Amino acid sequence: MTLKNIQYEIIKEYDTPVEKRIENWEVGIGLNEVDGLTPSSYLIQLTKESIEGKKTFDEIEKDLKNYYSKQDKNSINYSEMECDLVSTRIAKLLEDRAFVFSPIQLKSIHRKLFSELLLDERDNSIGEYRKYNISKKEPILNGDTVIYGEYTTIDEFLKYDFENESSKNYSEMSLDKQIKSLARFTSAIWQIHPFIEGNTRTVAVFIQKYLLSMGYTVNNDLFRENSMYFRNSLVASNYSNIPKKISPNFVYLEEFFLKLLYSKEIELKEIKIFE
Repeated sequence: MTLKNIQYEIIKEYDTPVEKRIENWEVGIGLNEVDGLTPSSYLIQLTKESIEGKKTFDEIEKDLKNYYSKQDKNSINYSEMECDLVSTRIAKLLEDRAFVFSPIQLKSIHRKLFSELLLDERDNSIGEYRKYNISKKEPILNGDTVIYGEYTTIDEFLKYDFENESSKNYSEMSLDKQIKSLARFTSAIWQIHPFIEGNTRTVAVFIQKYLLSMGYTVNNDLFRENSMYFRNSLVASNYSNIPKKISPNFVYLEEFFLKLLYSKEIELKEIKIFE
């Protein structure tokens, strides 16, 4: 066989079924709700053109940039602009099945989602690990914060978590063990919080692509309708307050994954951290 005889099929953007494309757009928009972001009416108009096959994701992003460039800088709704651009990029990433299980892929997703968006005036290192320690007041914790990873150890801990996950064979695991393993891996890389902003959206996209690469069928309704539940379940899995008798609780995250992959009819429990 010569190289001439070896042919790869080019994956075209519109090879994705319309129903799946609609799902990807809905997930892209829904995931932005974790940061309280909602799309502009202009993006909703553009999604219709995407679904009908009239415009590519790149063309939609170009239209969005052109739309916002024509507005007065003092009147731009920057939250909508971020939601519009990131939603478009999430939908594009979910449609693109290319994936490598590596921290490099995590960085790449962050860079692709947030390129040209100023996430933090102190450090605009998109697709790079943060350079200082952070905290974040969580409403579900009554204003307390999860203890995130120390910034100088981000690379080492991600390497450890990815190597540990790579050593597992999901095909030999029971359903219960699969769910527990996925929940703990997701919780671990989220707790490291490698980036200044956009960690939950980045991790959510990475995990979806990881699951698809393993052959799972993902219930996208869950990320579309319960993105904040996903974030709060990650918070619950990483929060500890021994004087108040609170330990990390993986129940909510495990139920999220069970519903995501196997049992749509499961009713997600209300997340209660303080009884």
